[in-house]
Amino acid sequence: MKLSVIIPCFNEAETIVELVNAVRGSSYENKEIIVVDDFSTDGTRIKLKDRIGPVVHKVIYHESNRGKGAAIRTGIAAATGDVVIIQDADLEYDPGEYQKLVRPIVEGKADVVYGSRFMGNEPHRVLYFWHRVGNGFLTLLSNIFTNLNLTDMETCYKVFRREVIQSIRIEEDRFGFEPEITAKIAKMNCRIFEVGISYYGRTYAEGKKIGWKDGIRTAICILKYNLFR
Repeated sequence: MKLSVIIPCFNEAETIVELVNAVRGSSYENKEIIVVDDFSTDGTRIKLKDRIGPVVHKVIYHESNRGKGAAIRTGIAAATGDVVIIQDADLEYDPGEYQKLVRPIVEGKADVVYGSRFMGNEPHRVLYFWHRVGNGFLTLLSNIFTNLNLTDMETCYKVFRREVIQSIRIEEDRFGFEPEITAKIAKMNCRIFEVGISYYGRTYAEGKKIGWKDGIRTAICILKYNLFR
């Protein structure tokens, strides 16, 4: 199966080259790499044009900053693989784990796979206590309304059969993508699997972008897409 790797990118000049090299070097050989730059202003675009554009399949440039969800939407529309995975442009998630993430779909057991940072025995960087509490609360709230038993609704690593993800109208432009897509695949009765993954989280000083306002928006989206869509 061909794997489409969607990399939404905003102001990741420090990591984007290393990340793309890691994606290119992953053991999953049959893949296309699609980078969507969400109007970066820190020099990321120069690296995309000079160093990354020649070695990936597509680089798409937004002409204004629209948000992570919007960048994911653009990338999904451009994907041609049998399977689609979301890959953040930082170094928090390991592209070396694509094989195990895709396996349930390749074996015909799943339509969607979530990579969970909170199950299994892979290494995890120890960081913010209240982030973990907040993530647990939002995952629990999502599970209450979807009737799923996910351990990590907010994970970046979400893998889809292409026909599933391209059939869904994604409305959220920022981090609300996570609860929105979870609610919508639950309503579609997709076969959903979780796979334990490693996690090398960043601090805010290292470039982490999500904040408490995004947490509030996530809670609103859980209610919106489960109750009113």
